[in-house]
Amino acid sequence: MSNMIGIDIGGTKCAVILGSKSMNQKPDILDKVMFPTESSRGVTYTLQQIFNNIEQILIKNSLKISDIKSFGVSCGGPLDSKQGIILSPPNLIGWDNINIVEIIEQRFGVKTRLQNDANASALAEWRFGAGIGFQNIIFLTFGTGMGAGLILNDRLYCGTSDMAGEVGHIRLADFGPVGYGKAGSFEGFCSGGGLAQLAQMKVLEQLQMGESVSFCASVHELEQVNAKILSEAAKAGDKLALEIFGICGRYLGRGLAILIDILNPEEIIIGSIFGRCQELLRETALEVIQRETLSYTQKVCRIVPAGLGEQIGDYAALAVAMYDGSDGLWEQ
Repeated sequence: MSNMIGIDIGGTKCAVILGSKSMNQKPDILDKVMFPTESSRGVTYTLQQIFNNIEQILIKNSLKISDIKSFGVSCGGPLDSKQGIILSPPNLIGWDNINIVEIIEQRFGVKTRLQNDANASALAEWRFGAGIGFQNIIFLTFGTGMGAGLILNDRLYCGTSDMAGEVGHIRLADFGPVGYGKAGSFEGFCSGGGLAQLAQMKVLEQLQMGESVSFCASVHELEQVNAKILSEAAKAGDKLALEIFGICGRYLGRGLAILIDILNPEEIIIGSIFGRCQELLRETALEVIQRETLSYTQKVCRIVPAGLGEQIGDYAALAVAMYDGSDGLWEQ
């Protein structure tokens, strides 16, 4: 049996996860601590919170640092996984050129690995979730943003400068909601922020025409409209909310069709919003895929929700601790 610690660094919250690898392929999650990132207080403050929680989780579980085989850090990009450096994530202000691997290894003396959150999630789904047994997988985040982790020929593919999988930046239309700094992008149409933009635009049109909207009574409530409110309205049968999800589904299909034809995957696993709103998105997206993709690529690829569900972030950080990207091998 071997123990590892996963560290999930997000823009609003962080988590320290203690995992144990035994005879089963999927690690056991022994303990987890969550705490606010508070990036406005500076990198040093957040790092100290991470270190304090690592030490506390060890004490609580009667472990010493010598009982930990490896650390895995999952964090939003851009980053340099080979050098172990967090470069300048937009959701972590001030985290510029932070050599997180060196810092952790100097503090604890334990092997540490780093991956961006999409790659980490792809590793977790490939090893523990919906991707078990496949060699060519695309994992799509479809949460706050839209990013991809790529498993190609039975190995994580990061690209020349760790920027492979930034599919949210692909432009799918000349005009549309803004995502990843680009109007009409894949992330603009298919993300939590993109859905909110689409909804606010469509709601404003309705209200200015003097028509009522069930999930937004006035223009003063526009900023409160988000993907969660929209999905609840759509599931309740609201016509406008269903129309907005229809738009999202069509562009999801367009984005998936491009990825299917270019990368010829066996499986595309989609997380977060897709898993919670399959009934609102799947049929429309599949219709577009049927129309847009080559039959030879389409028939060998299936579209599925994330198998690890809401725990994917925990398993993603542990997967990074277990996967050696330099040789593509997993810790035993």
